[in-house]
Amino acid sequence: MGAECCYEVSQIAYIKLVLHALKHRSAAVNGLLLGRLRQDGGATATVEIADTVPLSHSQIGLLPALELALIQIEEHFEAQGLSVVGYYHANERHDDVELGNAAKKIGDHIFRYFPRAAVLLLDNKKLERLQPSKGMDPVVQLYTRDSSKSWRQTGSDGSNQLTLKEPAANVVLLDYISSEKWQEIVDFDDHLDDISKDWLNPGLFN
Repeated sequence: MGAECCYEVSQIAYIKLVLHALKHRSAAVNGLLLGRLRQDGGATATVEIADTVPLSHSQIGLLPALELALIQIEEHFEAQGLSVVGYYHANERHDDVELGNAAKKIGDHIFRYFPRAAVLLLDNKKLERLQPSKGMDPVVQLYTRDSSKSWRQTGSDGSNQLTLKEPAANVVLLDYISSEKWQEIVDFDDHLDDISKDWLNPGLFN
């Protein structure tokens, strides 16, 4: 099923997840991917990832907390025609590029609702090497669930199932990093600590 599906990430969704990881560099962070499935009539379907919701920098892997967030998030985005289509994760250790058990469990949970679910894992080495003048490849790895119910990284066979919707997304990302925009990102943990903080991050791209 993975080979028949491509994933396209919007600039907003992409930048938000990277900024979330940069704000909490010494912690694991996670969040949800919001989007829709587009079927153009051919053999290939595209999952359009339109937005991301930063979830946590402390309670990684707690399914009751995830369920609570899922209900609120689904209710909010339903009016926009968006639903939860996957999950993103950044590991605590900077050099760790393996998808851990907590991330796989949450991916499995979302897979039950959306069988083409994606898991995006931040690759810090790719992020460090990012240059303004070149590189349109995303700084995340794409994992999809195969027929044996295992999460497998795509692209190892030369295929490119993950693309950035806007070609200049990395240029904009570097601009946001240089202006330390990551300090403004709010996740669900922050909102639960202080309900005046908005997990939708409405002013982030102003």
